[in-house]
Amino acid sequence: MCGILGGVWAKQPQDFEQKIQNGLEKLQLRGPDDRGFELFEQEHATVLFGHTRLSIIDTSSGGHQPMHSHDGKYSIVFNGEIYNYKELKVELQALGWEFKTQSDTEVLVCAWQQWQEACLPKLNGMFAFVVLDKAAQTLTCVRDPFGIKPFFYSPTKSNGFRYASDVNALLELLDDKPDLNYQRVYDYLVFGDYDTGDKSFYDNVFHLPPGHLLKVDLTTLTPSVPVQWWSANTQENAALSYQDAVEKVRSQFLEDIRFQLRSDVPLGAALSGGIDSSAVVCSMRHVEPDIEINTFSYIAGDERLSEEKWVDLVNNHVSAKSYKTKATPEELLSDLDDLIISQGEPFGSTSIYAQYKVFKLAKENGVTVTLDGQGADELFAGYNGYPYYRIQSLVEKGQLINAAQFALNWSQWPGRSKKEALMCLGGNVLPEFARAKLKAKVNLPSFPAWIDKDFFAQKDVSFVFKRLPQQVENKGRRLIEELEHEIQRKGLTKLLRHGDRNSMRFSVESRVPFLTPNMANLALSLPESYLVSQQGASKHIFRDAMRGIVPDAILDRKDKIGFATPEEIWLKKIAPTLRTWLEDSQPIPFIDKNLLLADFDAIMSGQKPFTWQVWRWVNFVRWFAHYTQK
Repeated sequence: MCGILGGVWAKQPQDFEQKIQNGLEKLQLRGPDDRGFELFEQEHATVLFGHTRLSIIDTSSGGHQPMHSHDGKYSIVFNGEIYNYKELKVELQALGWEFKTQSDTEVLVCAWQQWQEACLPKLNGMFAFVVLDKAAQTLTCVRDPFGIKPFFYSPTKSNGFRYASDVNALLELLDDKPDLNYQRVYDYLVFGDYDTGDKSFYDNVFHLPPGHLLKVDLTTLTPSVPVQWWSANTQENAALSYQDAVEKVRSQFLEDIRFQLRSDVPLGAALSGGIDSSAVVCSMRHVEPDIEINTFSYIAGDERLSEEKWVDLVNNHVSAKSYKTKATPEELLSDLDDLIISQGEPFGSTSIYAQYKVFKLAKENGVTVTLDGQGADELFAGYNGYPYYRIQSLVEKGQLINAAQFALNWSQWPGRSKKEALMCLGGNVLPEFARAKLKAKVNLPSFPAWIDKDFFAQKDVSFVFKRLPQQVENKGRRLIEELEHEIQRKGLTKLLRHGDRNSMRFSVESRVPFLTPNMANLALSLPESYLVSQQGASKHIFRDAMRGIVPDAILDRKDKIGFATPEEIWLKKIAPTLRTWLEDSQPIPFIDKNLLLADFDAIMSGQKPFTWQVWRWVNFVRWFAHYTQK
């Protein structure tokens, strides 16, 4: 686990060394154990490879980067972990390769030299890396299938290409501070949308999409269009019986846990008390009966949100050493600027602070690696079970009675309602003209009074929230189609960003064992009824796969809360300070401060209902202040 940065320059700037050191300093927490950089003078350009290291596998100097192939043809900077590096090493040794270190980076270098891009499907891990091919005069930039590890890049207009693990580090390498991406700003402030697609909050600064690679031609200094090298197999395996599928899911998950327990430093797990994190912790004990397990949990102060009894149940079940943390609005206020800077860009809610506290707790107790339950909801249809898409699949198959029965069954679960079920059903069985009118209503432009519509119009901002289109070939598999979108193009990308930035703030490596290509291919090839049962149970097959490993009381839960914080209570308690921040903030050209403050006052006083927009106002204003200081 590390931080990388670098790029290609047609001509070195006068302050080049200072830019490099500034960028590496921004990556210090991502890699506090070692750092280094090298310049490679090519015929048409100077190539920079910079690296900061958090030592996890082979903690000796043998893992220092940049690392080079034995013949000197290839050089690499790599952020992440290759969990199956031992198996790949054996395979490569059989082909005649010799190794000088115990690091997974050396295995990756040799794998690239042996197979080039064909090595990518062989990698079980999380990664973002860049390979310099001195003979071909190319840089190849690669990101893992789910985007667990970040990769920002900027194709500069006249002087090459830049990249980094952190957007703040990348900014240090640019010739000038970029303008804002106003579409991204508008979508965040109005719709709460962020980290979808390839665009960041900065103009001309992009995310390399999950499961993609791009090449930079060192003779022309131009990057290619990103190319997708991995996508999940969504073809239905209808011949697989439910019980056989249960066994496959169980076996695959235990195998993934076993691989991700590989570490040369202490490790533990983030435990919320829900099915996913409980499955991770209980499976750790199942595959390694003698391992010492440390768990780290956020406990909400509000009893209505507290998961402590479930956390205690799991810890007692596996005899784990439990560490717990709480948070107060005053602590949030104290840590807010650090949280915003650590995240790098605006984010969704104060629940991110609960996660921040968990990784801080792990760091304080000497644990460098944690396993996390992230990704299970997106692979196995968690949350509320995506009822709209499940109903749509049934309707498209002509199973109208089953669709109606499913809607009724689904509505019986806690936190759901018949009204919501009827809306989902109606949205799928209405005549086309009525559905078109409904869609038009949903997509009406939104102009809050405090937004300067003319400013955004001049920036060619679209005021309509754009949804990913459904494809004809996915008819009858709409739930699977939506989950595929979730894991690579929208929901999960946000959650992985939060986890990566929060863990790296405290130099902790966060692993996500649900997110492996094998598990994704398995889950998304299953019949939809295996994921969400006809009775409306979400994560249906995963619950059954964990029977005998996870306590039944956890698997039968219907009331999962997650890292929930009492956001309304917190923000109202610290409202005077928040108001001062909003009032004293420097002018933002597209926000009418007086109208925004009027809305803020009305919400805080109870004249208007509470909305998550309050957090976005505060978050954006504080982030914008840091942006203008850069």
